Amino acid sequence: MNLYIDNHQFHYEMENLCRAFLFTEDVAVIHEYNTLEKPYILTSVHDEVRVVFCTDERTDALCAPLCDDNELCMGQLLYRLLSKAYDKTLPWGILTGVRPIKLFSRLCDRDGEEAACRWFRETLYVSEEKTALAQKVRDNQQMILSRSDRQSFSLYVSIPFCPTRCNYCSFVSRTVEKAKKLIEQYIPLLLSEIRYTAGLAKELHLRLESVYIGGGTPTTLSAEQLDLLLSEIEADFDLSGCAEFTVEAGRPDTVTGEKLQTLKKHGVTRISINPQTFNDSVLEHIGRRHSARQTIDAFHLAREMGFDNINMDLIAGLTTDTPESFEDTIKAVRRLDPESVTVHTLAVKRSARLNSEDAVKEQEYTTRMLECAKIALSDGGYEPYYLYRQSKMLSNLENIGWAKPGYFSPYNVYIMEETHSILACGAGAVTKLRDTDSDFLERIFNFKYPYEYISRFDEMIQRKERVKTFYGEYNKS
Repeated sequence: MNLYIDNHQFHYEMENLCRAFLFTEDVAVIHEYNTLEKPYILTSVHDEVRVVFCTDERTDALCAPLCDDNELCMGQLLYRLLSKAYDKTLPWGILTGVRPIKLFSRLCDRDGEEAACRWFRETLYVSEEKTALAQKVRDNQQMILSRSDRQSFSLYVSIPFCPTRCNYCSFVSRTVEKAKKLIEQYIPLLLSEIRYTAGLAKELHLRLESVYIGGGTPTTLSAEQLDLLLSEIEADFDLSGCAEFTVEAGRPDTVTGEKLQTLKKHGVTRISINPQTFNDSVLEHIGRRHSARQTIDAFHLAREMGFDNINMDLIAGLTTDTPESFEDTIKAVRRLDPESVTVHTLAVKRSARLNSEDAVKEQEYTTRMLECAKIALSDGGYEPYYLYRQSKMLSNLENIGWAKPGYFSPYNVYIMEETHSILACGAGAVTKLRDTDSDFLERIFNFKYPYEYISRFDEMIQRKERVKTFYGEYNKS
């Protein structure tokens, strides 16, 4: 499908909205043209906002007067045309952003919850169900968000290595087989960046709220390497007011008693052990070298060693999975009874080996899978407390963090709602500096790949000097 952009700057939003309807088709965004090649969608702004949908079989058009928000108007017109052409609606309507709860909260703060719900349903075409979900998630976040202020921050540390690469993965990570020498070079530099970052935080009198070590798979590191990393964080940061210290032990085949003992020794309060599915054939298909049994064993080992706050990640829509198999996975999770469960909807990324053709038949399953998770987890006492979306998600759905009351992860809320600064270390990490007075957010990007991080480390550290000047310009006490 050709998407023609005529005299406006809204190409990103219009492209994402088209992709939500045209999941398995290529969408070519064209800014300069002499003729319109079918099939096409024309979006234009001249003396009116106009959208045209044209194929060999049909031509439909909608237009509206120019207004204060031509982008919103164009999104509405495009949604109505595509909804009619493909005889379907999208659960999140015309919303294409990652953080719908952040938008909903802003509307609530400005106009009140009733008006925000009405705007979601009537203006953005969000379904009743998703609007109610947004309300529930926002309500559950309020206690955590109340702790954010101009002096609070969280620390993120990136370990961009995994035992193997899953076929749905688009994260910047390297497999251990290909990166063993890189890890040996990476760790000392990471410790140096952590020390430098802690110095910035102390100089600016910032208060640490949460620590999150992610990846990749942090427990790809050896127990000795984990000990070095955690010792550095303990030595450099004041953890006395830290509400959460999470380490992703995401791959069960990397979990050992020695590593768990190391995490426990250093005061890690929350870990993730992520099965994604409890179906062994699906695990094999997606490239994970562990079994459902290994996940169960790793979970029980963590319990025996005293971990009382464990998260488990699942993915709805994995290739070869079925609603019946996914229901079995949910039942297995309920039997283990972790404190939180994150249910992801498969997002098909260009850089992942799994592509749209593999996933098309899974689209019809995903809504059923998420409904199954909602019913079972709600019955088990879990509540939704954070939510985010990605482009090219099956059935245009979402990722939801479910947790039992008292076990909502502060870091997950902070990173999604962007209410305070995140100081980030490691390859692929992004520092986010938040001005609490204006809602302004500035990003400082670390180098993406481990080899860049290693070879250009000094240059990257110089970038982080911006943290000090940012706090000189914003967030003044």
